[in-house]
Amino acid sequence: MTILLLVLAHLIADFWLQSDQMVKHKIKHLKKHILHHLLTTSIVLAVIWGYQYEFQHVISCFISPLAFIIITHLLIDLLKIKFVDSLPKSPTDNMKKLGYFLADQVLHVMMILLTCFLFFHMTIAEMTASLLNLNGSSSLTLLNTALFFVIIYILATSVSGHIVKFIIGSLPSEFANFEGELTLKNQIAAGKEKIQPSTDNRFTEEYHYFTYSPPLRSRGKLIGYLERLLVILLTAAGAYQSIAFIIAAKSIARFKQLNDRNWAEYFLLGTLSSIFLGLVLGLVVQGVLM
Repeated sequence: MTILLLVLAHLIADFWLQSDQMVKHKIKHLKKHILHHLLTTSIVLAVIWGYQYEFQHVISCFISPLAFIIITHLLIDLLKIKFVDSLPKSPTDNMKKLGYFLADQVLHVMMILLTCFLFFHMTIAEMTASLLNLNGSSSLTLLNTALFFVIIYILATSVSGHIVKFIIGSLPSEFANFEGELTLKNQIAAGKEKIQPSTDNRFTEEYHYFTYSPPLRSRGKLIGYLERLLVILLTAAGAYQSIAFIIAAKSIARFKQLNDRNWAEYFLLGTLSSIFLGLVLGLVVQGVLM
């Protein structure tokens, strides 16, 4: 329960309590970001302290782990900001930003595990069992399973959404709102002088227009969330063939836009990334609970 609660607190503070503006200008909103982590981590540690230690040993079981998590989180975030700011402002560097994002999250989880080892005296075997043995004989099995599913939900929605955004971020942003291509033809007469009456002196002008929908990002985000949650559910149930219907449904809905090669590549990259993340999380759920 301890590890799951601390990981959940980290994910809530990092993804649910952070706005896009805070992520974009993290150094400007760093105090607010740390305050979110301080609040969520304090609540979780208070629960652990009260349940497991009956509000005794306040220094070693509450204040020290809280200070350790907040300080290490601040240092990791400052290090990430320094590396990200060193990158040139170019869309082609999104894969490097994705690498920094994943490394940042891995380091935070490692610090949580180190907190459990240093302050709650959990061994590696105990930490592994608490993460994998959710179907054991413990009276907290139901709570552990519920925490696990909430973590998977956040990973499938907010976290995976950030990863997909980084992956497709190397392509122009207008592809997200691309609706289709419109071609107009206009025939114009050559003039009043007719040197050769039998000859057709008209010429044709052709205009190509690209149409875009309003930037309703919440709509695409919701589709991605539902897509990954369905893939996780189908993967955990072993119904791998049904995943093809999700891809087919998306392709039919976007059939006209697929005529444009650039948008088709954008669509394929985003869809495959989302399906892949859903498959990985679905296999995790299948391995832990089945």
